[in-house]
Amino acid sequence: MKKMLALFGSLFLFTSIVFAADPAVGLWKSVDDQTGEVTALWRIYEKNGILYGEIAATIGFPQDVVASACKESYKGFPVAGPVNKMHTVGTPWIFGMEKVSAGNWKGGNIIDPGSGKMYGCVIKYLAPGETNKKYTAKVPTLAMAGTVGPIQVFQYWVKATEDDVKAAQKKYPAEH
Repeated sequence: MKKMLALFGSLFLFTSIVFAADPAVGLWKSVDDQTGEVTALWRIYEKNGILYGEIAATIGFPQDVVASACKESYKGFPVAGPVNKMHTVGTPWIFGMEKVSAGNWKGGNIIDPGSGKMYGCVIKYLAPGETNKKYTAKVPTLAMAGTVGPIQVFQYWVKATEDDVKAAQKKYPAEH
């Protein structure tokens, strides 16, 4: 009986590890690298082995703001229709990310819905105490790099909660 319990316990632990969500998946606050201010709340999710990110709530703008600065279309954009008519909230601005290892993704793109510029994207999860370049994470952090050719510009995003999303939605409600 003890062997059977040990076997089931091992199987349960193995299954939990295999099916655990990637540490990059979840809610994150994007933080402006110049001002340190939160710019948006993002929902990062994995679908069919590809990582996506959509804005869950805007900061400083109504929740139904349209990304009018964007172009009508972008190569590889995962949603059909004119991008410059899509809402900032709920649209996958991060797309096509391929997993390198747990918490590390590359090969996709990120679009800045405020400017319409598209960049290559690299995402690296940092546990507290881990370092990326000269930055050491104090809390769970995503090192987010927008890339143009060999140049990478990092922002460091911190964990968010559903309460953070609700607070932003309440503070900056939809106008229509």
